[in-house]
Amino acid sequence: MSKGAKVAVWVVLAVVAVLAYRLLGAVIGGKVEQRMARVGLTADEVAAVGPLPGDVALYARELACQQQIPTPGYYPSLNGAEISDAERSGRFPCATFAGSFDGANRVLAWRSEDQYPGVSYINNGRPGELYLVGGEYPTLADPVPIGPWVAKADATTGKQVWRTYLDNLNASGHWIANANLNLLDNGTIVLAWANQVVLLDPENGHILRHATLPGGEAPVEDVNFKHVTVAPDGTLILKDQTRPLGCTVQGTMAIITCTEKGMTQPNSILVAVDPNTLAVLDTLHLPEPASSPHIIAMYQGRIAIYIGMNTSARRYFWDPATRQLSADSSWVLYPMQPGQTTATAPTMVGDWVAFQLNGAGSETVASSILVVDSRDTTRKEIIFPFGQLEKGQWSFAPPKSGADPENSMIYSADMGMGKVAGIKLDQATGKLEVAFVLDNITTTFQPILGPKDRRVLLLTNMKKNVAREPLKLALFTENYTEQLTWRDALTGRILAESDFFEPLTINSLTTPGYGGRVYFPTAVGRSFFTLQVVPAAAASAP
Repeated sequence: MSKGAKVAVWVVLAVVAVLAYRLLGAVIGGKVEQRMARVGLTADEVAAVGPLPGDVALYARELACQQQIPTPGYYPSLNGAEISDAERSGRFPCATFAGSFDGANRVLAWRSEDQYPGVSYINNGRPGELYLVGGEYPTLADPVPIGPWVAKADATTGKQVWRTYLDNLNASGHWIANANLNLLDNGTIVLAWANQVVLLDPENGHILRHATLPGGEAPVEDVNFKHVTVAPDGTLILKDQTRPLGCTVQGTMAIITCTEKGMTQPNSILVAVDPNTLAVLDTLHLPEPASSPHIIAMYQGRIAIYIGMNTSARRYFWDPATRQLSADSSWVLYPMQPGQTTATAPTMVGDWVAFQLNGAGSETVASSILVVDSRDTTRKEIIFPFGQLEKGQWSFAPPKSGADPENSMIYSADMGMGKVAGIKLDQATGKLEVAFVLDNITTTFQPILGPKDRRVLLLTNMKKNVAREPLKLALFTENYTEQLTWRDALTGRILAESDFFEPLTINSLTTPGYGGRVYFPTAVGRSFFTLQVVPAAAASAP
């Protein structure tokens, strides 16, 4: 071969090598980038690969189902209210469990595309719309949250559409604690925090109206109107939490932290507000602090407001004709045994009102469930589903009890004792019987979803990073991870379980979404996860 021919061959080989490098390099580089992108991801996230739209074939059916359920005052979505409805029932019969009841399941996970510092609660609007509230939950990385924000996000990717900041405690001096977001029947967002309340445009987040609320006996800097519900006539019924006097701690846990130091909480106030103008229609001073949310239910044709307080449980009425709040002196009880603490938000089970006790924790007496007849307070029953406290144990049951009236079930969670119970209620007599007890640590609600004969119970489950560390210390130092489990609501049998992620925001809700999805907000992780259960066989199919 001549010298010129050899040069030509080498030129051709060089060109081929460059082309191969460019072509294969792109492929190899892509593979490397994929591998790098997966570093630190859980198996559930790797399995999902990308965003989770859920089963889009379910959207229309789920929305139509929800619109058949009366939710006066609220937007007819899967959860236009903070927790289902005015009763804060935690029931989502139109949401779907897309996994198998009888076979193995797989959980897929997707972390939101954008970050949401301190995200607490999530609501669905129409399919595709998510509304979030956050910026009011202290973490070790962000111990002084600047104030609540509300955001709209894409329900599949988590990409932000808009975000509206409502406060900055460094400028206002407000106590910033958990806030709840609700969608009114016209789609407008209502949110209250500190002594403020606003209406927001769901399309762009613009503030449509603003008002201040009376603090009652508490100084303005120590009130937080977290508790917002909508009465059947559309009137907003709000109640404040109060921070112990002299306390400067931020976040809702300030109540527990400063009360344990002997500081005194001022009494709470109940307020009725016009949903269009935000004008205060009436106020009623409560006889003691009421740190837990209230619920609204009809009683003999009247709009009843049930409230669990620090030492008592009471009923109030709202009269749309006279536009007045009033106390029902015939319905007052003192359910706590010596050593027990706050009654959490009530739960309606037919004619019975259920209360979870030890909402602020106890080191001497275990938590219990009380049910009382809405027609007669002398008819009541109590059960200690986890027995009594052993030496060195701590009882802490902040979430309201869950319930399934159609199946006569009540659910109790005691994070301190590390247990969750399913309790059977005889709605004729009020008798209570433990159906099952689970070793499961959770600080949050116990929502149920699906039809009566296929009810699924959603429970988070915490795992300490240091096995021997006291649970109370792990909670306050965020030294744990948390997963979501799907269970048969009648037996507690596990159907599916996710990987462990950053801790769920304490006392938050794992919100069911359209298409079989569930949303998992984490203030510590500055984001939220979209989770979807699929049958294992379907997940492994090519």
